[in-house]
Amino acid sequence: MTNHSHHSVRESIRTRIENGEWSLGALIPAEKDLSTEYGCARTTINRALQALADEGLLIRKRKGGTRVCAMPVRYAKFEIPIIREQVEAKGDQYRHELVCKKREIPPSDIRAKLNIEDQEKALYLETIHFSNSAPLAVEERWVNTQAVPEILQASFDDISVNEWLVKTVPFSSGDVLFSAQNMNEKIAAALKSDAGKATFVVDRTTWVGDEFITAIKLYYQSGFELYTQL
Repeated sequence: MTNHSHHSVRESIRTRIENGEWSLGALIPAEKDLSTEYGCARTTINRALQALADEGLLIRKRKGGTRVCAMPVRYAKFEIPIIREQVEAKGDQYRHELVCKKREIPPSDIRAKLNIEDQEKALYLETIHFSNSAPLAVEERWVNTQAVPEILQASFDDISVNEWLVKTVPFSSGDVLFSAQNMNEKIAAALKSDAGKATFVVDRTTWVGDEFITAIKLYYQSGFELYTQL
């Protein structure tokens, strides 16, 4: 058999749809036929088709086959940003301040996000990111040290936790929640703002394979704008 991965099969099928080989609403070949065509296992085809269905490009029905969605869903692309690069891209000067680093048992909602046992400790880090000496964002982060043990010895004097993790630890998936919240006194003090004022919040969890890496909340200064692409 040809050594096709589900990733290469997924991208090949995506290209064929985009090139019009199968029109909107059309039924595509069965898994066994695609398996023969690509020279790979049906489980590989199944994973590729399910990934495209999760993206909204395909519709899969039991005993009804797989069809190209009549109205494909478009998803925004969100890359995990390196805050230093965001600041420097505007021509501003960046610095960070690590104000807390400690190992402790996380609260129940964080344990659930990181999929760790009730009495298992994680690493908590709190960072303030600055743009031209003014506070831009407060970062509250929990890291699963079972997945990233090297973080315990890492120094964050010259590089922020945000940048260290993006550059050091790969991730395969993640959940991101965007919201507007009113600043509590702690966040307002760190951002040199007023308690009760609105702040843009990014709540993110990332993992690789079946290992959860980190859960983070970023509280941005009022007026912050997020840019992404469709």
